[in-house]
Amino acid sequence: MSKPIRVEHVTKRFESVTAVDDASFETLPGEMFFLLGPSGCGKTTLLRAVAGLADIDAGEIFIGERRVTHVPAHRRSAAMVFQNYALWPHMTVLENVTFGLSLRGVGRAERRAAGMKALDVVQMDALAARKPNQLSGGQQQRVAVARALAVQPDCLLLDEPLSNLDAKLRLEMRSELRRIHRETALTVLYVTHDQKEALSLADRVALMRDGRIIQTGRPRDLYHNPASRFAAGFLGEANFLRGRFQGMAEGRAMVETPHGPLKAREPAGDLSDGAACDVVVRPEAVELYPEKAIKPPNGIRAEVREVSFLGELEQVVASVGGRTDVKSVSVPSRDRSWHVGDTVWLSFAAESASIFPADETE
Repeated sequence: MSKPIRVEHVTKRFESVTAVDDASFETLPGEMFFLLGPSGCGKTTLLRAVAGLADIDAGEIFIGERRVTHVPAHRRSAAMVFQNYALWPHMTVLENVTFGLSLRGVGRAERRAAGMKALDVVQMDALAARKPNQLSGGQQQRVAVARALAVQPDCLLLDEPLSNLDAKLRLEMRSELRRIHRETALTVLYVTHDQKEALSLADRVALMRDGRIIQTGRPRDLYHNPASRFAAGFLGEANFLRGRFQGMAEGRAMVETPHGPLKAREPAGDLSDGAACDVVVRPEAVELYPEKAIKPPNGIRAEVREVSFLGELEQVVASVGGRTDVKSVSVPSRDRSWHVGDTVWLSFAAESASIFPADETE
C-alpha cells in the first residue's frame, strides 16, 4: 500500500557547505510530489536522504508512520530510480528487474512472476529476454522503473529520470510516467530542474533554493501566485519591470516606473513606500495594441524587436525604453500581425501582475 513521506527539519552538511538547510515537507499517499530547483540547490541530496543513501546531520524522516531516519536503505521500502538507470549490461531485462528480489531471497518462480508483472506495467514484457544495450534510452528507463516496482515499495523515488533522453523521448516518457503512476497509485518523490516536467506531472511541487524549500503548492498555484521574485523567474517565463513602490490605492499596489505608473496586486511581503521593486507579469498576460489606440490600462509604449510565429501561438518581444525586453505570447489573429519596428502599447491587468522587492544584483 502506498505510504506518504514526511521530512521534518532535515539538514545535511558537507564539511563547511550546507547542502540541505532545515527542509520540511509532507506528501499525501499516492501523490506525485516534486522537488524542483536549479542545479546545486540540494534537491538530489534531500532525495538521497529519504532513500537512506545519505546520512543527515539533523531532522527526521518518516515513510508512513514509520521513522526511518537511521534505518538502512534496503530496509526502508523505498525504491529509487537513478538518473543513469544503473542497469547491469550482462543481464537480461528480466534479470535486471528481478535483481532486487534475488537479494531478498525470493524464489525463482516468484521472482519471475513479479518481474513479468512489473514489466507488464511499463509495457516491456515482450522484451524481457533482451540485454540493456539492445534497448533505446526510453526503454532502458522503463526497465529501471520496472525494477523499482518489482520489489513492491511503499514509495518510489525518481532522480531526474528523463534528463538523459532527447526532447521527443522526454515527452513520451512523461506520458508513460503519468500512466504508471495512475495504475500503481504509488507515492512518488520526483527530483528535477525541468520546470515543464514539474508543471505537467506534479500534484504538488516544493521549490528549492540554496538548500531551503521556499514554496510548496500545486503547480498552478506556484505559477500564478509565486511567493518570491526567484519563484516567479524560475517556474516559467516572466517579465520584470523595475520601479518604486508608491503604496496601496483601492486594493492595488501603485508603482512608479521610468515607463509611467503601473498597478499590480498587493505585495506578498513587506515593502516600504519608495522602496525599489519589480513588477512581474507572465508573457501570456501581456497584450499588444497599435500605437494609434487609446492608451490601455497599465499601458507601456514599446517597439517590436522580434516576432516568432509558432503555429498555434505567436511570440512578440518588444523593447521598452531601449533597455528592457518584454515578451508577449498570444493566439495569432488572422486580421492582425505585428512586424519588427512597429511601435505598440503593451498592457496587462493589475491582477495579473505580482510585485516583489527588487533584486539589486541585476
